[in-house]
Amino acid sequence: MKIGIVGAAGRMGRMLIAEVLGVEGCQLAGGTEPPGSGVLGQDLGLLIGAAEHGLSIGDDTGALFKASDAVVDFTHPDATAAHAALSGETGVALIVGTTGLEAQHMEALGRAAAKAAVVQAANMSVGVNLLLGLTEQVASALGDDYDIEIAEMHHRHKVDAPSGTALALGAAAAKGRGVNLEDVSDRGRDGEAVPRIAGDIGFSVIRGGDVAGDHTVIFAGPGERVELTHKAGSREIFARGAIRAALWTEGRAPGLYSMRDVLGLD
Repeated sequence: MKIGIVGAAGRMGRMLIAEVLGVEGCQLAGGTEPPGSGVLGQDLGLLIGAAEHGLSIGDDTGALFKASDAVVDFTHPDATAAHAALSGETGVALIVGTTGLEAQHMEALGRAAAKAAVVQAANMSVGVNLLLGLTEQVASALGDDYDIEIAEMHHRHKVDAPSGTALALGAAAAKGRGVNLEDVSDRGRDGEAVPRIAGDIGFSVIRGGDVAGDHTVIFAGPGERVELTHKAGSREIFARGAIRAALWTEGRAPGLYSMRDVLGLD
């Protein structure tokens, strides 16, 4: 399967290149960066510290889609929306691990999914997707006298907060309780007059160091506490999941899919 990488020179882009080169059944179709990038023309193999590969970083994303069976995108929301348009035009599968997506970006993915297989997930790791299912089950089983708090920590360079994974966990907990996250989300407390509102799902955000991603869902009840935790030791787990998703799209009908679909959890 020919797999292209947009945002190839970023931290995730380099890990994705390495994953494609190391997985049987995958062929690197190319990688792109925006026009004016200082890495344009650099060999993709040398970019990740491997042997020269023969393909260099370009800036023509349209050409990358035409050369690929699937394109993997861990860029930023507006770029992802543009890539979704190319996916819809070409029918090439799109794997989206970009976080911070808002309604208009999801609408762009929905339009692409009418013509191509699109896999979108706030987190591509197998463990996190199991955690999402467990969070929904526990929230459904425990009563409203258990307060739900979601704590997450990421590296100092992460730009969105709470993380997409934390918000997905909040949505899973809300689904388990039969409510909408938007109606019960508490994303910040500061000062004195901020008592906890019964039924709210709270979020705590920590940034620092080089933490790949830690998430804990806390169910705090009278006399006891249940905690579900996932700790990512390396971003490589996200790259592995994304390439697994790309391979899964081969021969798949157009549609908007999740990692739960890829892993057979739904």
